[in-house]
Amino acid sequence: MATITRPNPGTPGGPELRRRTHPISVDIARALPLTPAVLLLLVFLAGPILWCIYAAFTNTALTGAGSGNTQFVGLDNFRAAFSSDTFRNSVVLTLVFTFLSAVVGQNLLGLGLALLQKRSAKPVRTLVGITVIGAWVIPEVVAGYVWYAFLAKDGTLNEILGTLGLGQNWLYTLPIIAVSLANVWRGTAFSMLVYNAALSEIPQEIEEAAEMDGATGWRRLRWVTVPMIKRTVTTNLMLITLQTLSVFGLIYTMTRGGPGTKSQTLPLYMYEQAFSFSQIGYGTAIALVLLAVGGVFSIIYMRLLRED
Repeated sequence: MATITRPNPGTPGGPELRRRTHPISVDIARALPLTPAVLLLLVFLAGPILWCIYAAFTNTALTGAGSGNTQFVGLDNFRAAFSSDTFRNSVVLTLVFTFLSAVVGQNLLGLGLALLQKRSAKPVRTLVGITVIGAWVIPEVVAGYVWYAFLAKDGTLNEILGTLGLGQNWLYTLPIIAVSLANVWRGTAFSMLVYNAALSEIPQEIEEAAEMDGATGWRRLRWVTVPMIKRTVTTNLMLITLQTLSVFGLIYTMTRGGPGTKSQTLPLYMYEQAFSFSQIGYGTAIALVLLAVGGVFSIIYMRLLRED
């Protein structure tokens, strides 16, 4: 009987040799289906980013002298920004708005609602879920108009408080607080869903053991629940912080950055300079600063995740 000899994988003629002599044309054929997606990313994602980086170092403008004679100005746009009181005010307001509406508002309220849903009856969970998620899915501009109608001088809130002599123009006296509350109302659903998923992964036995050891609700939350979802808390904070830094439509609809510049965050300041004053180069420089702010927050949160 003839003996069939199989090639050794480590000897010539085996799979190792076939891998080395694999036709390059096959690899190209496998990559062809990805070509349209790569081209779209280059044109519509990488392209605008690269153009913005270029424009930030020029005097590009929609109208005026810079519209037909674009020149390289180096760091002049950034120098002008950091020497501007309006720009520094926008940076401070952006940080205040992000802290109030994301780090404190959406994060803590989302966790509280998730805990409420975990311990409540099904009708309560359903009602809370529909209400909170309903605010999340409506367009940003619609949410802004709803809160404008609620907080305006002749709005719903003043109609209620007017009988007590407490009515005032909330959008004029406390504009950054007003837009922060509106953003909390609209964006809390995301944090609630994230924490719902995290809480569902905590083993019931651990909570029962803590309860048997005499841990009250607050102690159980502090020493058991929060430590076990610490990575989720950090991830959620990173996501909602980056989302909040770029909020534009909500604030623009409610206050347009006013009165004056009391609620003018960086996205609104960037829009004003680029499209109202036609200074595209200066506006894109502000956009890069906003991108850098988001990058700083991302680095901080990523370091926290690595430490965990």
